[in-house]
Amino acid sequence: MLYYLFQYLESEFSLTGASVFQFITFRSAMAFILSLLISTIFGKKIINYLRRQQVGETVRDLGLDGQVQKAGTPTMGGVIIILATLIPVLFLAKLENIYIIILLITTVWMGLIGFADDYIKVFKKDKAGLKGKFKVLGQIGLGVIVGSMLYFHQDVTIKEQLPTSEQVVQVDGKKKVFGEAHKSTKTTVPFLKNNELDYAKALSFLGDGYEKYGWIIFIFVTVFIVTGVSNGANLTDGIDGLAAGSSAIMVITLAIFAWVSGNIIFADYLDVMYIPKSGEMTVFILAFAGALIGFLWYNTYPAQVFMGDTGSLTIGGIIAVIAIAIRKELLLPVLAGIFVVENLSVILQVSWFKYTKKKFGEGRRIFKMSPLHHHYQKLNYHESKIVVRFWIVGILLAVFTIVTLKLR
Repeated sequence: MLYYLFQYLESEFSLTGASVFQFITFRSAMAFILSLLISTIFGKKIINYLRRQQVGETVRDLGLDGQVQKAGTPTMGGVIIILATLIPVLFLAKLENIYIIILLITTVWMGLIGFADDYIKVFKKDKAGLKGKFKVLGQIGLGVIVGSMLYFHQDVTIKEQLPTSEQVVQVDGKKKVFGEAHKSTKTTVPFLKNNELDYAKALSFLGDGYEKYGWIIFIFVTVFIVTGVSNGANLTDGIDGLAAGSSAIMVITLAIFAWVSGNIIFADYLDVMYIPKSGEMTVFILAFAGALIGFLWYNTYPAQVFMGDTGSLTIGGIIAVIAIAIRKELLLPVLAGIFVVENLSVILQVSWFKYTKKKFGEGRRIFKMSPLHHHYQKLNYHESKIVVRFWIVGILLAVFTIVTLKLR
């Protein structure tokens, strides 16, 4: 809203300084500061409200140190993250931008799924929460919506660099480095020099015209990534500050990629896929990062509030959608390595237990407990030490992810 207000003031009254709102960098910085203030200042009020409503966490005794003492800690704190993200975005972003619209839909959609799960756990006293099939259907539904919008909407395009022979000099003396904007199912493959993969080519066996069916593969990939990353974030949310801190590191990294991908000068310099209008996502992403960091103020050990599925599912959904929108989803196994390892630890544990029980009549375990952070708790590591070390690993993965901009 402020973007449009100052745009009007500049055009009608030539208001000094109003043009600063045209810059993505300025609005992104303001969004970060505003979200940080909202989550820290109003976060306490929301926590107190949740406490008065007796929205407390029900804890199963798994024999972990300090676990029972957390019973009754307010949950559904993901509401803080969601509100602290949406308010700055509504004030500072270009709301007609298709990427902002997609991220707003993602936030509300996943927030509602998570809220329903937490509501059932807290108020219906059902520890299982929302049935798994409904969660998965919700994640698939979001994947279909996001994939369809990214494929079919006219404003979602890319511009590819032209061969040197076609980079003609224009009248203004500048080189025409990029071709015309066009629809594409291409994505970026890390570590390769000619680093583009066209999903549509998976259907090349259909013969001529296979490109028109590329949307099928693109939507399938979107559904898979949204479901996987949101579940990974959900599993990571097991000890104080782990999910929020790890996610903040990933989100800030994605902000760099979004800004570079939406800036024609840096896209040219770094030889990355130029995606027109995608730079506007930086406003949303930094608002989201500020909300996560502000939430950490109350979520670090000993936590005053838990995010619940309201927060964790939303976080995973947003990270997945951002990565897909900027065509960097194949970097997620590196950038979101914490989520991947947490997911794999559960899959391996369950699979090995079932296999050994069937073969030997007795289930055996790879880890003392899964997800992986509980394994280290069983080894008597203090949860603060586990969280900080996971953050350090997350920072290393983020740095390595950024390095892939030129590491080919």
